[in-house]
Amino acid sequence: MIALVQRVARAHVVVDGETTGRIGPGLAILLGVHVEDTGKERDWVARRCAKLRIFPDAEGRMNLSVHDAGLEVLVVSQFTLYGDTSKGNRPSFVQAAAPEHAEPLYNSFCETLSTLIGKPVATGRFGAMMQVHLINDGPVTLHVEKRATP
Repeated sequence: MIALVQRVARAHVVVDGETTGRIGPGLAILLGVHVEDTGKERDWVARRCAKLRIFPDAEGRMNLSVHDAGLEVLVVSQFTLYGDTSKGNRPSFVQAAAPEHAEPLYNSFCETLSTLIGKPVATGRFGAMMQVHLINDGPVTLHVEKRATP
């Protein structure tokens, strides 16, 4: 599972002209689900995202998590994070989980993260064409990944 985590001043997602999720300061997370992902990877990535200390403390140091700072989270499904561009010019998405495998993990990731931060998580709409609007703060962007292990 890959989470592309961005510290944002604000973010929102629009689907078919409707805003499906909106946050103020916090984290915008683009989430990709791998074909081999299970609840183990979901839980690890959710915990890591919830605990990342990337918000400034009173001295301006990146020392607070999204939970510590009382901020919000927006999670958007993003299968293209598993696009393989190593051959040719057209990405291969064979490592991205099929919707019937990815959607339950995406939904439970959002629920797990909501529990960890103690507030609802805003979302896009799984499988939809979305317009993601965000103002990256810093900018701070991190790649969090946990691969399935045998």
